[in-house]
Amino acid sequence: MATTAQLFEEPFDADEYIERLAWRTPGGGSKGGAEAFDPKRLLEEFENHIEELKQLDEKIQRRVEKLEHQCHREAKEFAHKVQDLQRSNQVAFQHFQELDEHISYVATKVCHLGDQLEGVNTPRQRAVEAQRLMTYFNEFLDGDLRSDVFNNPDKIKEAADIIQKLHLIAQELPFDRFADVKAKIASKYHDLERQLIQEFTAAQRRGEIGRMREVAAVLLHFKGYAHCVDVYIKQCQEAHVREKLDETRHSDVEQYLKNLYDLYTRTTALATKLTEFNLGSDKHTFLSKLIKSIFSSYLESYIDMERDYLRSRGAMILQRYYDSKNHQKRPIGTGSIQELKERIRQCTNLPLGPIIDTHGETFLSPELVVNLLQETRHAFERCHRLSDPSDLPKNAFSIFLLLVDHLCVEHIDYALEIGLSAIPSSDAKNANLYFLDVVQQANSIFHLFDKQFNDQLMPLISSSPKLAECLHKKKEVIEQMEVKLDTGIDRTINCMVGQMKHILATEQKKTDFRPEDENNVMIQYTAACSKVCAYVSRQVEHVRKSMDGKNVDTVLTELGVRFHRLIHEHLQQYSYSSMGGMLAICDVAEYRRCAKDFRVPLVLQLFDTLHALCNLLVVAPDNLKQVCSGEQLTNLDRNLLHAFVQLRVDYRSARLGRHFS
Repeated sequence: MATTAQLFEEPFDADEYIERLAWRTPGGGSKGGAEAFDPKRLLEEFENHIEELKQLDEKIQRRVEKLEHQCHREAKEFAHKVQDLQRSNQVAFQHFQELDEHISYVATKVCHLGDQLEGVNTPRQRAVEAQRLMTYFNEFLDGDLRSDVFNNPDKIKEAADIIQKLHLIAQELPFDRFADVKAKIASKYHDLERQLIQEFTAAQRRGEIGRMREVAAVLLHFKGYAHCVDVYIKQCQEAHVREKLDETRHSDVEQYLKNLYDLYTRTTALATKLTEFNLGSDKHTFLSKLIKSIFSSYLESYIDMERDYLRSRGAMILQRYYDSKNHQKRPIGTGSIQELKERIRQCTNLPLGPIIDTHGETFLSPELVVNLLQETRHAFERCHRLSDPSDLPKNAFSIFLLLVDHLCVEHIDYALEIGLSAIPSSDAKNANLYFLDVVQQANSIFHLFDKQFNDQLMPLISSSPKLAECLHKKKEVIEQMEVKLDTGIDRTINCMVGQMKHILATEQKKTDFRPEDENNVMIQYTAACSKVCAYVSRQVEHVRKSMDGKNVDTVLTELGVRFHRLIHEHLQQYSYSSMGGMLAICDVAEYRRCAKDFRVPLVLQLFDTLHALCNLLVVAPDNLKQVCSGEQLTNLDRNLLHAFVQLRVDYRSARLGRHFS
């Protein structure tokens, strides 16, 4: 059986089951194995195994029937138990209903009894309270407050409760008979109300939240409870503002001004949002007064602190810059002596004082300028927000004056003075001209200054009398700067012309225009011409980089006219052979090509005329009269034409003077 049971293990396969049974039977294998195949023995084994299976089936069937019988018996027993439990539950539910009805009956009796007791006790309590209030009322009637509750500060809560009730009672009494006592009660009412608000304020300052809650609960029944809310809000704001501002007011003015601007801006923004709520008809006035009460002490001194801060901050920025350059600022004269020097310099174009070598330093700093303008921009923003509307133009103008002093006078004007002092004399050799760099940077800086004037100052003063003062001050500053710029540019041009004159004096030889071998001249133009043109081209480019707008044409026109005058006078110092005259024409042609870089029609016209004059140096004697009558020379003075003809070496031998007689 054990063996048979093992053959029924899952998964069951009938073919495999038969095969395994045959394999276990000796002589029953399909291949015989170690023993020969014995069909009889295999049949006998199959028959025995079939009998075993029948016995096993009967045994299992008996066991199944036994288990089914046992299951039916236990099901009946469980059903009986469930029925018993249902009957018990019904009994318990009935008992619960009876108990609930009994409890409801008792509760109804208790409530009825409580109502009866309250009906008896309430009149009694009212009578006691009325007697107590009458006692206190008599004290007010007599004018002598003897009770401890009115004289002991620790019993202010009880006193407040009593006086609040007495105040309500007094409102119902006729005025003619009880006017005096009503006034006394009202006085005590307001006095206690004031004491409670003071106690609430003191508790808030001490940070005693519990005491604040207790006092607020008492004040809730008083008319001044709304004032208690106002005090709470005001105290919260004042404590926060005081904490933020007082700690930096004297130690860090910059941070103090930033904090004041930030707090005031946020407070006004909050007030704007609060106006959206129903705070009464005069909510704007109420909020304005509240803000003013918080910030008034700070706003009154704002502009003085702003000016002091800007004054010290600007001086520090300037000093830090000059220290970085290892430069000790030179005192610039003021008053009548300085004005006299300016007039002499404008009239004579002469340097007054020693020439300073700045080594190419302009003493103008874009970084310094940005810092000054940034500080002033913040100051204008604070001024706009923190100034009273009536004082705004005046305050903005005072800030503008500080900017003018620091930026225009102490920095730009000082740099112009140093730049003027550094311009060499017109006869200096190989001079480095840095004043044009000063001009370029000064123009750039003034553009930034002008932008801030228009963008930030004008909106603050545009509708006030201070506008005229600001415009006048700006015009005055511009005119002073333009005078020095014009003087410096004029002297710089003189230096340029002086350098050209030096080149011509050292490079130009008399033999250039009277060569020894007329037939062996191989150059296109002289070395002096080449160097002068190279120098002029560099200076023209320098001017273009340093100027802007119409100033470029104005300066180049002046430089071009002086350049032409120099060349014109220079050519009249020599006498010319035929080949020398041709070389002079080549030089002037090169000068004219250089003059085209000026892009100024007048300058080009002057060199065209000079080129035509040089033709008189080479034209055949018989053609002189015809050339002088040409388009470019016909309007010139005859003496000028004659002077050029006299420069020819053949003037006397060819009797050329007769053509001008």
